[in-house]
Amino acid sequence: MEGLQDFLDQYTSERNHRPREDFVGLSSAQMYQMLYFEYESPDLVVLPEVIDIEPEAPILFLFSLLADAIGEKGLKATAKGNLPRNFCRDADLAYWSQETDMARPHDFPVRLERDCPALHAMRIVAELAGLVRKYRGRFILSRKCRRMLACGGMHAVYPKLLEAYVCKFNWAYRDGFPDMPMIQTAWLFVLYLLARFGDTERPNTFYEDAFMRAFPVALEEVPEAPWRDEEDSLRRCFTIRALERFAGFFGLASVVPKSESPLESEFRVSTLPLLSRSVQFNDAG
Repeated sequence: MEGLQDFLDQYTSERNHRPREDFVGLSSAQMYQMLYFEYESPDLVVLPEVIDIEPEAPILFLFSLLADAIGEKGLKATAKGNLPRNFCRDADLAYWSQETDMARPHDFPVRLERDCPALHAMRIVAELAGLVRKYRGRFILSRKCRRMLACGGMHAVYPKLLEAYVCKFNWAYRDGFPDMPMIQTAWLFVLYLLARFGDTERPNTFYEDAFMRAFPVALEEVPEAPWRDEEDSLRRCFTIRALERFAGFFGLASVVPKSESPLESEFRVSTLPLLSRSVQFNDAG
């Protein structure tokens, strides 16, 4: 019996460590690490605490605007604890002025923080990262944030925003789709796909296909609805959450719509230099 158990253990181990085509060369064991031990698997991936190039990303652009507005005196919050209207107006205008590849998703005047979804998400993520907090009715930079800015600047701030976005922020909060948590759980696999294939510009459907091959179970997370096809819903959600509002928002990939329509569903995707500096994969596949 002991010999049989040893044989079964060896067989299971070999099978779990065998590269799988549907995981793009990763083994089952590596995929398990990638999904549940992202920051604890240095043999598979390293996520530096400080970036060795000047990071450029939409979320950092917005964070810089907020940090400058806070300054030494802080930025007064609204009665409901949100960013003030004038700051939101100015930040929204500045953000979409420099986001030349993306069409502004709305044409109504900015009255509330929530009228600027990207700014609203950044503010929440900055708080989750412990970089910004409210004190006596004002937004202030935490001591940790001031130390990081003084010592490493955005090189040190960026990894903290990234970690908070993937580990603490609920991606479903930014869109109207159902939860479908597998998309966020697989964030590192999405970056692995981009690192493997992003040197060549590809359509977003390429990454949708790869995700669905790896995680067909994700379809079970899509609630049934008579007016919606489950696969189409999953594909659209994946592109918005994983490509546009994660990889694109963090400057890890260029995600360019084929038209200026806010309803555009076709994108051209390619990696940006920040990806290889922020997420360093070892020879996994």
